Amino acid sequence: MRIADYEFSGEGMQRVFENEKWTVGIKNWKPANDITGIDMLERHNQTDELFVLAAGSCTLVSAEETPDGLVFSKVEMEPNKVYNIPATLWHNTITKKDTKMILIEDSNTGMDNSDIYKLSEAEIAEIQKLVR
Repeated sequence: MRIADYEFSGEGMQRVFENEKWTVGIKNWKPANDITGIDMLERHNQTDELFVLAAGSCTLVSAEETPDGLVFSKVEMEPNKVYNIPATLWHNTITKKDTKMILIEDSNTGMDNSDIYKLSEAEIAEIQKLVR
């Protein structure tokens, strides 16, 4: 038996370790996570998701549903802190090209128990204003 190590340097996210209980992924910048490319939010309906900023910068954007529509908020991630995205919270990450994050989630998290919300042009503009 030996200690294993994992890495990923491509664009986007790749699961680098998975067992029956949890998954660890490495998430790097990709155009859809750039401030100019954001067009959607996601939520995981049954599971939390954890992020750790390893390098670069990331703004976590979240949205709460209200009778008047989505209300957006943001958190500027700090390196080496663990950020928990609770189940059912709409969210996305806005990153720059030098960003690298660690993602930890339940191994059963997937599109069959998650939702995607396509942002309107007005919502995209609101998020861009909030983040800039």
